[in-house]
Amino acid sequence: MKCLILAAGYATRLYPLTENFPKPLLEVGGKTILDWLLEDIDSAGLVNGYIVVTNHKFAPHFQRWAASHTLPITVVDDGTDSNETRLGAVRDIQFVLDTLSLHEDLLIIAGDNLLDFSLTSFLRYAMEKQSSCTMRYYEADLARLRRSGVSVIDGEERLLSLEEKPAEPKSHWCTPPFYFYTEEDLGKIQSAIEEGCGVDAPGSLVAWMCAHSRMYSMEMPGHRFDIGNLESYETARNNYRGITK
Repeated sequence: MKCLILAAGYATRLYPLTENFPKPLLEVGGKTILDWLLEDIDSAGLVNGYIVVTNHKFAPHFQRWAASHTLPITVVDDGTDSNETRLGAVRDIQFVLDTLSLHEDLLIIAGDNLLDFSLTSFLRYAMEKQSSCTMRYYEADLARLRRSGVSVIDGEERLLSLEEKPAEPKSHWCTPPFYFYTEEDLGKIQSAIEEGCGVDAPGSLVAWMCAHSRMYSMEMPGHRFDIGNLESYETARNNYRGITK
């Protein structure tokens, strides 16, 4: 299994910090966001390689970062150089599959979230289900639900549907950008794109996939810090203490 980190965005809401520097390499608690994530994932011993897909503007930063690590990290440059020309998360996933000729399961994560629990539990959950999987957390606030990917789950934790930024949310379950896809389901992504699946948000792929494949959703055993703007970055810097669960 490989781990694919989605890091091709331009993080315009974090300007000026990210005008010429990638958000996933910002520091929180003395480490980059990516270092927190990869150190945890690697501790599970279930992933044998890491791939960072980024844009042409930020590729040199990630290449220098990767060169300073002993972990097997491959940086893939998607060739875009502006927010207006970005491929979108779903096309970036397909770009990596094509570029590296990948034919195996993938853990796919956004490079701008921090968790206070280990992703080992999610990887083991996916291994047990032997299906593509997401995570979910309960959100009571209606305004936040309307800015999120909202899932509908059955009594056996099967993911029935997901809607990005719904005007009328069908549940209180939000789906953060941490996904496990089987090799078989990854082979369906090109069809999803051709059929009109949204390509910007990675949750759009989940919305398409759960209608074409069996997917499950694990309730998160902790919390996350979603670093989307300057305020949330400062909140993470002031409050994140690493994995505590």
